[in-house]
Amino acid sequence: MAHSKRLLVLQAIKPSAYSRLYHATAAAAMASPKAIENTEKFMLNTYARPPLVLSHGKGSYVYDTSGREYLDFTAGIAVTALGHSHPEVAAIVADQATKLVHCSNLYHNEWAPTLAQRIVTATTEAYPQGTQGIYSKGGSGARVFFSNSGTEANEGALKFARKYGKHAVATGKLGKAVSEAVHSDPNLKSGLVSFTGGFHGRSMGALSLTANPKYQKPFTPLIPGAVTARFNSISEMSAFVDERTCGVIVEPIQGEGGIHAAHVDFMRALRRRCDQVGALLIYDEIQCGLGRSGHLWAHHMLPADCSPDIVTMAKPLANGIPIGAILVSPNVAEIIHTGDHGTTFGGNPLACRVGCAVLDHINTPEFLAQVNEAGEVLERELGHLLAPFIGGI
Repeated sequence: MAHSKRLLVLQAIKPSAYSRLYHATAAAAMASPKAIENTEKFMLNTYARPPLVLSHGKGSYVYDTSGREYLDFTAGIAVTALGHSHPEVAAIVADQATKLVHCSNLYHNEWAPTLAQRIVTATTEAYPQGTQGIYSKGGSGARVFFSNSGTEANEGALKFARKYGKHAVATGKLGKAVSEAVHSDPNLKSGLVSFTGGFHGRSMGALSLTANPKYQKPFTPLIPGAVTARFNSISEMSAFVDERTCGVIVEPIQGEGGIHAAHVDFMRALRRRCDQVGALLIYDEIQCGLGRSGHLWAHHMLPADCSPDIVTMAKPLANGIPIGAILVSPNVAEIIHTGDHGTTFGGNPLACRVGCAVLDHINTPEFLAQVNEAGEVLERELGHLLAPFIGGI
């Protein structure tokens, strides 16, 4: 029972560490009630937090101001891929903070294009069989736009899809399943499709494609033209992804909606349907990407004919320093021009320099092998714990 509680409650306390840290953090512990009081008094009440105050972390553990130690299975909600207080990340942050933290996108900095190049190169090299979407060999190659978060990355992707829809109408680059009415009115090519169980963010565009009444209802009406189809249902696809659709967003492996992987046949049919109607296929890999599947990207487990036009990413990319990114195909890149999108903090040299180091760590056979090994251990051990309750798995 003690073992299962430690695993499922995600807390592990070592008596020796508790004693040592308790004395070292006695003063900080006295401040804990004040921190909680100030949270309740001065911050919006949008989170239900337990009554503890975290003070620091190391590796896979975090510590509160009373000296207690916790095994951090949440990793900041899939963020700290290299663990807390990673020495290389800490050294980079300290060094870059003495040089240039922010300079705005009105000027070049050395780290944003370096990280963009590494993302594009790592993605294409890890998936040489790709020929479609972001792997297309035409044009000037895939491109990257940096944001501050995953939600902002998805917002940008939706904007790009809307512009692409108008461009497709204006240039006649539409699929065969598009009527004359759409050909004559670019504004009709603006529909966006998501799927049940998906989570894409809480800003208005991303929220409109996060089909959960708990999140959506207080903020209706949402943006027009957003519809939700059933995840992994091929039979319903044509009714939702139609001639007015400009973009379809889907998680290859759903996160908040439960750990549900998209079926290969579903993703293949979705790619085919997007091609038929001239819509962009957007993979939201904010939570399932960057090594969490044991591959650089979760869609790397899919056949080449499922390749996306856009991939959004964030969470572990800078190990806790806020950053997001949108990776777009050559066809999308060529229609996004100066002034079409922007950000104040996205692409800042601090986050991008850390991102380079984190990506270099994640994108190694050794790191990905360790992810696969850990996944196998967790699946096996959790299976043993759950078997008495669900009749075996």
